[in-house]
Amino acid sequence: MDQLLAGDGLSPNDIRRFLTRITAIAASSAEGGVDDDGAAAAVETITALEELKAAAAGAQAVLTTHVADTIRQQRRDAGIPAARWNTGIATQIGLARRDSPQRGTTHLGLARALTTEMPHTLGQLRRGELSEWRATILVRETTCLTAEDRRLVDTRLCADPATLAGQGDSTVAAMAARLAAELDAAAVARRKARAAQQRRVTVRPAPEFMGHLGALLPMDRAVCVWATLRRDADTIVATGDADGRTRDQIMADLLVERTVGLAPTMGPPVAVQVVISDQSLLGGSNVPAEVPGYGPIPAAAARAWIHDAVDIDTDTEVTLRKLYARPADGHLTAVESVARCFPTGLARLIDLRDRTCRTPWCDAPIRHHDHITPHEDGGPTTADNGLGLCAACNHAKQGDGWTTTRTDDPDDTDGSDVHTVEFRTPTGHTYRSTPPPQPATPAARELTCAFATRWPGRRR
Repeated sequence: MDQLLAGDGLSPNDIRRFLTRITAIAASSAEGGVDDDGAAAAVETITALEELKAAAAGAQAVLTTHVADTIRQQRRDAGIPAARWNTGIATQIGLARRDSPQRGTTHLGLARALTTEMPHTLGQLRRGELSEWRATILVRETTCLTAEDRRLVDTRLCADPATLAGQGDSTVAAMAARLAAELDAAAVARRKARAAQQRRVTVRPAPEFMGHLGALLPMDRAVCVWATLRRDADTIVATGDADGRTRDQIMADLLVERTVGLAPTMGPPVAVQVVISDQSLLGGSNVPAEVPGYGPIPAAAARAWIHDAVDIDTDTEVTLRKLYARPADGHLTAVESVARCFPTGLARLIDLRDRTCRTPWCDAPIRHHDHITPHEDGGPTTADNGLGLCAACNHAKQGDGWTTTRTDDPDDTDGSDVHTVEFRTPTGHTYRSTPPPQPATPAARELTCAFATRWPGRRR
């Protein structure tokens, strides 16, 4: 265990063998249960495994910096322009950790800060005394400081392990933020001013055909929006117009009404798409439909959505696009284009097929459409040679040493895996990606329908 915490003299195979032992122990414990006499030992093992997780994170930080420095040096020696030295490195880190490229960027930044500016924090992490998340908090709260000031915070908080012992995440963040403000108040103020540039609205799936709509706003505006909705909801409750709704339900309804614009004055329409097979739409099949940007929804819910959109009022426009798929495998078909850029219709088909970025472990929204075989190498502008990528992954893919190829699965016997993309990184590692299956029943894959429900927008 001590050798593992130190990380000395261990090969990847040594670590994998140890992981196999841990997995076997966990499986044995789960099958046999834990008696009273063994509970204390089990708790000690849990603590030891937590220390091992932290030590592994520390080792990953050191290795991540080594990888980045090595690749940068190789590119520098090869005479590659400095602007391209870092291209794709964060994506490689994310793939190696089976994580998204965005998380790879976070891992790389954390590793760089720990290994170059926060040696005491890294030391606690490698000894298993500090979790990776708390190390991330310390890096995050000091990111606006100079390297010298950051080292001071590192010394004050992590030189002595007892300083943070027993402290929760919020307390650790507050201690680091307090020291940062004390050392460089102007830098903290500039950081808060820049934070407003990160304002955005996001949506993510929730269970039971629901979704989380989030808005990252300056604190005063966020509180103002919430307080306005609550005030008006309280007014509706007080006047008896709630119709059985709770205050929270009324606030949610008011948000939708004021954003989508269900008032008589209407503006430009907003399209929301749902992809559903003809059998699920017309034949009563229960194969789920797909909402690009959200995910699968029950077939019954999709039918009700389309029905209600058509029936609700004359201001809602519903259009149907027919997407034909090969009966053998369900893959969408498309016409070829001689253009370098993907035409709107072909790009839309790739969006519907891939749904999110095709880089493994990245589920960011598609922003770019790129060629698997590059256009300059004779790659055609077709659906089979196209893939949807987020902006970061597309830029990484253009880096030196990256290649993408379309391959067939040698074990494939029914033609269901005909569009596999292999991403090969500059270090020679290969990662495979296949598009998700389309919403179609095995017996009837000839037609998939894409409905675009255009809700009237509110005129400003």
